Amino acid sequence: MSSTDPNLGLDYGWTLGESGWDAGMDANLKRLGALVGLSVKDRDLTTPPTSPANGDRYIVPAAATGAWAGRASQVAVHIAGAWEFHTPRVGWLCYIEDEDRLSAFKPTGWSAGLAI
Repeated sequence: MSSTDPNLGLDYGWTLGESGWDAGMDANLKRLGALVGLSVKDRDLTTPPTSPANGDRYIVPAAATGAWAGRASQVAVHIAGAWEFHTPRVGWLCYIEDEDRLSAFKPTGWSAGLAI
């Protein structure tokens, strides 16, 4: 039986011989790839891009529509043809590519950021 890390949501703590690789470890590796060294293309697009590349990441704005509707402030990652969403935790840092800014997630949401 595994537990879940409160920061990145990774599963851990499998007992010796217990198989967590299939679903648990696969999900862990995808989450690490999506969130470690977090950099997003944009944070003010209200509509998901029509042809995102595999691995493209965005911060979803409040007024988002389509596949992003109801996912405000989450990190949207396009993996293998589908969007995955990750809820940020206080203290996460993210480089916003189109703004050339570093933003932090606070209890009130993503900060305006610092110019780099």
